[in-house]
Amino acid sequence: MIQLYFHPGTAAMVPHILLEELGVPYERVAVDRVNGEHKAPAYLALNPNGLIPVLVDGDLVLYETAAICLHLSDTHPRAGLMPALGTHERAQAYKWLMWLTNTLQATLLAYFYPERWVHAGNVTGAAEVKACAQARVGALLDQLDAELARHGGPWFAGEAFTALDAYVFTLCRWTRNFSLAPARERVHLGPFLQRMLERPALQRVMSNEGLVAPFV
Repeated sequence: MIQLYFHPGTAAMVPHILLEELGVPYERVAVDRVNGEHKAPAYLALNPNGLIPVLVDGDLVLYETAAICLHLSDTHPRAGLMPALGTHERAQAYKWLMWLTNTLQATLLAYFYPERWVHAGNVTGAAEVKACAQARVGALLDQLDAELARHGGPWFAGEAFTALDAYVFTLCRWTRNFSLAPARERVHLGPFLQRMLERPALQRVMSNEGLVAPFV
């Protein structure tokens, strides 16, 4: 039985969506991040970084959202969560998956946790980091929007739903309370997010995680 350690609204939403899309048996294990359960010894034994999510698949313990996406894609090849191995499309999917985790997600984390990037008590510095990160996120959302416009498909990789869609949706959702141009206001990302919200798997995820509108 697969186990997904999650906290509502976090990056764990990405594999949560994929598991619901796959329709395979799995167990959700809630991690009380508010009370620091992700920093407790039992959780650190799974992920020494104290970050969410963690996926347990038999004797495999896996963290890092992108790695979990690839594992689920590789172990369920018929679902088509990634393009076929050895193709240019697969290479492009790798590129975007790494970009999402290393570029967009990293910048979003700088926005939400600016104090991590300055000395303790440097309120002014943290505010500058937050403002710069928000501006940078805006440019990165424009890049996502341009990619959707380029190929004109309903999904991020084109005609077929892939793991990238779950990742794009989750990170775009994190911008919903931005004061400057959240993802939903962009010409192509806005409709994409609405198409995602119409998928039954995503509707189940929202219910499972106890999330309420506005979703994006």
